[in-house]
Amino acid sequence: MTGLSVEMLAADAVEPITSAGNAQLGIAVLAGIAVIVLLITKLKVHAFLALTIGSLALGSFAGAAPAKTIASFTAGLGSTVAGVGVLIALGAILGKLLADSGGADQVVDTILARASGRAMPWAMVLIASIIGLPLFFEVGIVLLIPVVLLVAKRGNYSLMRIGIPALAGLSVMHGLIPPHPGPLVAIDALGANLGVTLALGVVVAVPTVILAGPVFSRYAARWVDIEAPEKMIPQRPSEDLDRRPSFGATLATILLPVVLMLVKALVDIVVDDPENGVQKVTDVIGSPLVALLAAVVVGMFTLGRAAGFTRGRLSTTVEKSLAPIAGVLLIVGAGGGFKQTLIDAGVGEMILDFSEDWSIPALLLGWLIAVAIRLATGSATVATISAAGLVAPLAADMSTPEAALLVLAVGAGSLFFSHVNDAGFWLVKEYFGMDVGQTVKTWSVMETIISVVSLVFILLLSLLF
Repeated sequence: MTGLSVEMLAADAVEPITSAGNAQLGIAVLAGIAVIVLLITKLKVHAFLALTIGSLALGSFAGAAPAKTIASFTAGLGSTVAGVGVLIALGAILGKLLADSGGADQVVDTILARASGRAMPWAMVLIASIIGLPLFFEVGIVLLIPVVLLVAKRGNYSLMRIGIPALAGLSVMHGLIPPHPGPLVAIDALGANLGVTLALGVVVAVPTVILAGPVFSRYAARWVDIEAPEKMIPQRPSEDLDRRPSFGATLATILLPVVLMLVKALVDIVVDDPENGVQKVTDVIGSPLVALLAAVVVGMFTLGRAAGFTRGRLSTTVEKSLAPIAGVLLIVGAGGGFKQTLIDAGVGEMILDFSEDWSIPALLLGWLIAVAIRLATGSATVATISAAGLVAPLAADMSTPEAALLVLAVGAGSLFFSHVNDAGFWLVKEYFGMDVGQTVKTWSVMETIISVVSLVFILLLSLLF
């Protein structure tokens, strides 16, 4: 999973760093992934070091010059930290403000009072789906994590029982529903109708998120029975607080970036004129960075000042929020570096070469190509755009619903089995305090369920058209 913008994707289309043939490149990919998994699981090497070593190993096995491999890795690490790191930092600050002011306690207490034990996973998937509609996956994660961890801890729930539904809601929105960048670019490449794609996407998303979220979470909780990691749980505010923010003010602060990004998405669809003054304004205030920054600034008043914080205490809260995420930032950045090394080595082109002679139905072809590129590069957005470009000629003679279903098939394939080359894999692993094996059994399996179940419903819908 990734929050790449279209502009960042353009930077991925560079001259391959190696002239290796497809066979050698395929072996290099498997070897690089094997090195990472071995270092982490058997030798207990820190994930940041393992990803760095694995990237260098991949380049070596592929026959690339060390200097080019290093350049690709550092470029990917830098772009990932630049794009996602700031969002994680702002999300951490907002989460700390929520925790220290008592705002998070207010939300959790309200949720626990209104939702019973069995209803809690359904409540979490609904909240995540609503919040995830206009947000990048990473932004949704950093907004929801404090609530997920506190609900699991305070309500004595299995972390997987609460966390999997939230992750499923975010992931389904990311892969299937515009205005996320992947679906939007696929709609443009395939000439599909945005409204029809959105409508059919919701039809596919609802049963998919139910099966991958609340239903699968029952099994995930049995396979990986863990508690919320103490270091990531927002601590209760000190007892010297005389008051805490209201539920309404807290919820409004959490939803502020969601609303700003949703406004931007709606204006982009309705106005669709980059030179329009209104769209220029919403493009700025609705960007993830500005939207989260606005929430942090507003939160200093609606949360911090409402709880009686002085300026000094606000400063201390911000400072303490950043230390716990240092390791997360490095690991996510290294995951982005490994992904960029794969792309620059030409793995995406290798997959496209293999797929040219496949003689199968268009919907299944789009899904399979997206799956292959997703597995190789770790980027859902890159997989969506590459696969959409390849099957675009097939959409020329399709009806409007068929073209929309092809967009959804490509989006579904792009979510298949997130693993060690996906920055989202490491984000989930670190936030939830899991090891690699546990992350695979929960997060990776959940992503695969989303991908396969989505395809099944897409193929069923295709029978109607």
